[in-house]
Amino acid sequence: MGWFGFNGGSQLALDGAVNALAMSNILVNTNLAAAAGVVTALAVSRPILGRIDLFAGLNGALAGLVAITAGPDIVDARWAVFIGAVGAVVCTLGLKFLEQRRIDDVVGAVPAHLFAGVWGTLATSIAAGANLGVQLLGVVSVGAFVFGGSFVGWTVLEKTMGVRVSRTVEELGQDAAELGLEAYPEFVLMVDPDEGQDYRDP
Repeated sequence: MGWFGFNGGSQLALDGAVNALAMSNILVNTNLAAAAGVVTALAVSRPILGRIDLFAGLNGALAGLVAITAGPDIVDARWAVFIGAVGAVVCTLGLKFLEQRRIDDVVGAVPAHLFAGVWGTLATSIAAGANLGVQLLGVVSVGAFVFGGSFVGWTVLEKTMGVRVSRTVEELGQDAAELGLEAYPEFVLMVDPDEGQDYRDP
């Protein structure tokens, strides 16, 4: 529901027929892109990832939302479906890309936000018949600024306080190590020391 709030809220007004129509178009396009994203991601997850993957489907919905956010007020419904669907394919391919290179992204944030976001930014200019070069320049400029700022920030953190926990804490889990409890004990796989067999803690 939050996506409807900030995409629809970007209209900044709901008084009068013009604003109401514009906001309804934004909300419909947002929903269509998300729906196209989840359906497409589930459809392409098997050929790309080798399995029908719910995680890919959920990220596909998110990728569709991210992709349409660049211009839900500019495109029509057909473009919204197309942008959301391609965003999901880009995201699923991105998941595979990171997986193959053993890059740790446990929630698929980079494919869903960065890859799908770049696609959506460029697709909006294509759909609107605007200058693709300007959009591309914007993507590169923002990317360089964010990468540069993040690199400096993370380097300072790494050199001062560190950004990784110890291997022991990593294996035990930060919930147990820092808080003395398990966040989701029903999902923790335990080993019975007497039997040497795995069992789930009730």
